[in-house]
Amino acid sequence: MTETDAMDSPGIATPGIDTPAELGHFLRTRRARLQPEDVGLVSYGARRRVPGLRREELAQLAGVSVAYYTRLEQGQSHNASEGVLEALARALRLTADERAHLLDLARPKQHRRRPAVRHDKARPGVRQLLRALDGVPAVALGPRFEMLAWNRLGHALLAGHLDFDSPGRPLDRPNAQRLLFLDPHTRELYPDRDTEIRRAVSALRVAAGQRPDDPQLAELIGELSMKSKEFAGLWSRHGVRFCTFGTKRFHHPLVGDLELEFEMMQTPDGSGQGVLMYTAADGSPSEAALRLLAAERGPHVRVLEPERP
Repeated sequence: MTETDAMDSPGIATPGIDTPAELGHFLRTRRARLQPEDVGLVSYGARRRVPGLRREELAQLAGVSVAYYTRLEQGQSHNASEGVLEALARALRLTADERAHLLDLARPKQHRRRPAVRHDKARPGVRQLLRALDGVPAVALGPRFEMLAWNRLGHALLAGHLDFDSPGRPLDRPNAQRLLFLDPHTRELYPDRDTEIRRAVSALRVAAGQRPDDPQLAELIGELSMKSKEFAGLWSRHGVRFCTFGTKRFHHPLVGDLELEFEMMQTPDGSGQGVLMYTAADGSPSEAALRLLAAERGPHVRVLEPERP
């Protein structure tokens, strides 16, 4: 195979995420975005047949042989040392999030058992936390971005058109990623939609690198790839970013425009669950809008009652 063949548009990655091809796709997209002059190499103006750096140029920068790098990119080397991976990360000018993703892909845990398909529940302590967050929109998310529970204001902000009790029903439990790409009501909620969907796909890439054997996560990626051209196009670019805090803008059908800060707090039990919370600046129009939204939905914050065994 020539390098020109290898650098063909990656298209949609195979929905299954436990494949060596993921590492190759990631490395190719990262070197395709760099030009020789970006990394201090001399380009003599000859027409290049591939976008970005050639394999031999990247291998030179990282201090490895072309043959070894080619095997790594083709998924044929599963024991790359941390020194080699760090050298590649520096040569490719990866961000801290991209570097972590590279390590996840290149050095997956050995002898990992395939997890059974299971429907997670928010822990009682998480439910109690949601109950205590009066006046703060909050939702408990599972490791696949499924909405496990929410408080009244979190439901009103993010999914007021859905049944409040839907997170407690595994068969029709809302998923934040699925809503963003496939639900028309959620589409209208984000005026900065391009920013939001890029952030969402990047976060899903991180999850896929951390949980390559998760069949439900692979199923979600496959579904979105088939049903959403937006998702498929962004997924093929291998963008990676840990989206744990930042600012989001909303255009809510009841209270209009809001600008809120979000924080994603991970639970310490290793389950992959977290609590996503939104806050508004003191005295801001967004704070007033949240108060109005709370009044529209009733004065008391309510969360799902603990599920019976």
